[in-house]
Amino acid sequence: MTFFQADNISINFGGIRAVDGVSFEAKKGEVFTIIGPNGAGKTTIFNLVSRIYDPSEGRLVFEGNDITRVPPHRIAALGIARTFQNIELFEHASLLQNLLLARHAHKKSGFFSELLFTPAVRRMEVEHREAVEKVIDFLDLQQYRDNLIVNLPYGVRKVTELARALCTDPKLLLLDEPSSGLNVEETEDMAFWIQDIKNLLGITVLMVEHDMKLVSAVSDRVLALNYGKPLATGTPSEVQGHPEVIRAYLGG
Repeated sequence: MTFFQADNISINFGGIRAVDGVSFEAKKGEVFTIIGPNGAGKTTIFNLVSRIYDPSEGRLVFEGNDITRVPPHRIAALGIARTFQNIELFEHASLLQNLLLARHAHKKSGFFSELLFTPAVRRMEVEHREAVEKVIDFLDLQQYRDNLIVNLPYGVRKVTELARALCTDPKLLLLDEPSSGLNVEETEDMAFWIQDIKNLLGITVLMVEHDMKLVSAVSDRVLALNYGKPLATGTPSEVQGHPEVIRAYLGG
């Protein structure tokens, strides 16, 4: 069974075809990375997968199920989580509170049981807190747990957004430029986390990234795009050496 597949997906914005007939398959337990110049359609593909946009053509398949028209609010419950190129956290809430919000996807209690705080609700709250604490330990965020997001350094906020996505218990994790805004040391740490997410947690990663050093360090396979169209698919070294990819990046 195919784990995740984008089959000939396209989307138009007015007269602009932002994604044009893109197909790829992410295998279970791999890091699949999408690269390309600015405006190539990388983040637009993420917005299609996370159901923010509806494709004009094609379909999306996750664990054998067609999710092309699944509403965005149901995606997390299916096991798909994402981060954003521009950090999207609640700045005046603590790191811990931001992570606990991610557990909403697993909420099963109703209004009255929440109001009465029944034993079942109390047990569920403990389970959610334990799940969040495991992610905090995994990403070494213990010292920041009670800090407001607004008071945290940028690099810690990046890791916090990654932590929030992991708190949804994803099977497929979408990372939109995880090294954006990070220094060299923080980017190396991010590579370490991505490898552990794949190898220790068994989560499949779909990544968009500009930093080719990070791409080469963590990716099993790479898809290169330009102007919304696929140029090449293969290992990082195969794609980086492809003539069409070199032309797209360097011109000529």
